[in-house]
Amino acid sequence: MGAASSSQGSVRDDQARLLASVLKRKEDVKRSLLHSYTHGFSGFTARLTAEEAQRIAEKPGVVSVFVDPILKLHTTRSWDFLHYQTDLETDSTPDSDSVTNGSNSSDTIIGLLDTGIWPESKSFQDKDMGPIPTRWKGTCMEAEDFKASNCNRKLIGARHYDDSQSPRDSNGHGTHTASTAAGSSVANASYYGLAEGTAKGGSTGSRIAVYRVCSSYGCSGSSILAGFDDSIRDGVDVLSLSLGTSSFLRPDLSTDPLAIGAFHAVEKGIIVVCSGGNEGPDLSTVVNVAPWILTVAATTIDRDFESDCVLGNKKVFKGEGINFSTLQKSPTYPLIYGLSAKSKSSSKDEARSCDPYALDGAKIKGKIVLCDQTDGSYSKREKSDGVKSLGGLGIVVVDDIERSVALTTGSFPMTAISSKDFAGILSYIKSTRNPVATILPTVSVTKYKPAPIVAYFSSRGPSPIQNILKPDIAAPGVNILAAWIETNDTSEAPKGQKPSKYNLISGTSMACPHVSGIAATIKSNNPTWGPSAIKSAIMTTASQTNNEKAPITTDSGLVGTPYDFGAGEMIPSGALQPGLLYETDTEDYLLFLCNYGYKLSTIKNIASVIPDGFDCPADSSTDLISNLNYPSIAISKLGQKESKKVSRRVTNVGPDEVTTYVASIVAPSGLDVKVVPDKLQFMKGNKKLSYQMIFSLASSSPLKVDAFGSITWTNGKYKVRSPFVVTSG
Repeated sequence: MGAASSSQGSVRDDQARLLASVLKRKEDVKRSLLHSYTHGFSGFTARLTAEEAQRIAEKPGVVSVFVDPILKLHTTRSWDFLHYQTDLETDSTPDSDSVTNGSNSSDTIIGLLDTGIWPESKSFQDKDMGPIPTRWKGTCMEAEDFKASNCNRKLIGARHYDDSQSPRDSNGHGTHTASTAAGSSVANASYYGLAEGTAKGGSTGSRIAVYRVCSSYGCSGSSILAGFDDSIRDGVDVLSLSLGTSSFLRPDLSTDPLAIGAFHAVEKGIIVVCSGGNEGPDLSTVVNVAPWILTVAATTIDRDFESDCVLGNKKVFKGEGINFSTLQKSPTYPLIYGLSAKSKSSSKDEARSCDPYALDGAKIKGKIVLCDQTDGSYSKREKSDGVKSLGGLGIVVVDDIERSVALTTGSFPMTAISSKDFAGILSYIKSTRNPVATILPTVSVTKYKPAPIVAYFSSRGPSPIQNILKPDIAAPGVNILAAWIETNDTSEAPKGQKPSKYNLISGTSMACPHVSGIAATIKSNNPTWGPSAIKSAIMTTASQTNNEKAPITTDSGLVGTPYDFGAGEMIPSGALQPGLLYETDTEDYLLFLCNYGYKLSTIKNIASVIPDGFDCPADSSTDLISNLNYPSIAISKLGQKESKKVSRRVTNVGPDEVTTYVASIVAPSGLDVKVVPDKLQFMKGNKKLSYQMIFSLASSSPLKVDAFGSITWTNGKYKVRSPFVVTSG
């Protein structure tokens, strides 16, 4: 993949000539050139040998050449939960429909780079929608299984790339994310009767444009760049990408197609929302960390999928799992501990945890099996499938870590319990000669507490980019009900039922379109706001408390930090009334790239336009990244007897031109934090004011852990909160 500078009128000719200069035969140019990018930036993708790529890299005007990477996918009631889960006091609390629709949301277009779409889903019906915005320049690409008529006033565009021969979704992921972001309201949606209610997107009035950049083997960087390029030309307002690299193979910003494509989109006024990854709870796993991207973590909602285990002594243990058990409700089925069913070739630990092939089929046939939690070498699904294949009737699995993410096992009874409940069940087994039990089919439990909690899989900070705090925001991403593809797979369906048109799945992939939907609503209410303004509105109005009015916790029960959820849980109604905004422009991001350590020659690979006369300041350094006008603050390596100043500027967007905001700071012991000035007095004609924060260590001993705190500006009507993190050096 390469990028070159050229005037748009002759871009393709220049690219062809450049290729021809390194290829042996001219006819090879057509074969080699895969994608030509001309709308958001100038560049192309081509099949080249390493030698040819090196020769192109040495040509005048070529900024960079890099290998095409393969990225991966990050994979009803959630909106109602978000609307009522708020500790903000605003002028008014809009009802659910007014928040998700927005006054002019039909003029807002959400583009999704994903696996495509299943257009026949009711979530994409266009009933009562007005004409497509005249500024839309996109298209509905046809294929053998996809016609132009599949598009309508809701689904206004569909494109596909590379090995994907059609915009049609064969995976389900893209359909699910599209309906979560902007699906039409569909009454009586459910997953075989579970999670029943009205399924709807975050911005039900917005239009949808899909760009199928992912195929069965993943999402190629060249297709992602092509999707960005087309979407910029087509006229989208919001871009939603529930995909990214692995934290282990995280590319540099200058060779990351997602970061590069997002930069060009943001330059054109398009906000880009990305999932943060599913490699938690380990620290430093968050991806899509460029500061021009809005990076999303995943949390639970107040709904639980409960499948109980009932013992012969009438005791009931609440478990988690999605199954459509046909077992009798009475506990009449033999119950056995995995260790007691050990096969001759397995170890005790393997049998205790019901590892596949560790159990003796003759001992578990016709029985429910109790399985302990050991080293996690095998997933719940692998254990469940193993017991089922050996003739077991059901399985009860200990899972303290992943319990909140319900596993779907179809008609096979499976439930996940806590280690505390495991002790109670094991005690019963040992107390009687003929232990019996049953596993009840799943029921949906609402108003579950506590919620939200940070999902175990959600990737965590700190960011690999020093002095930038990531993730930015958290949103529902666990057991989310949304539209699905119509397949012939009935393996998870109750006996005799057709495949569900809605599915329950989890991941930061599901959290991302929640934020994209609200971003579209904010845009529809504030058409002149740029990407950074929308990001600021979402971040500074977030909540850090759960539905028990206590601090949001992680899956392990510990109080969450900005490394877990960024600024907090997104609050839709609050984001529509932020009071103050932290805004950045392209030049701010160029200075960030200078401070990141790039020379101008490298920055040209990321930015499409460098202003005349711009150059990196001589004093550029990573320390100065903290001064990027971001809605959160990160300071790395604060030394002893040292103070660091951080500058911010805010824009008053409240209805009152004359107003005073007062600062309050929450800081941990061992850290001194001051703000100058501590009052911001806005007058008529003066909407922008600046302040400085000064950080220093309160004692001679270094901070033993990363220190978290916040600054909140309030005028009595609005609260504008920014989290901060400080590490000592």
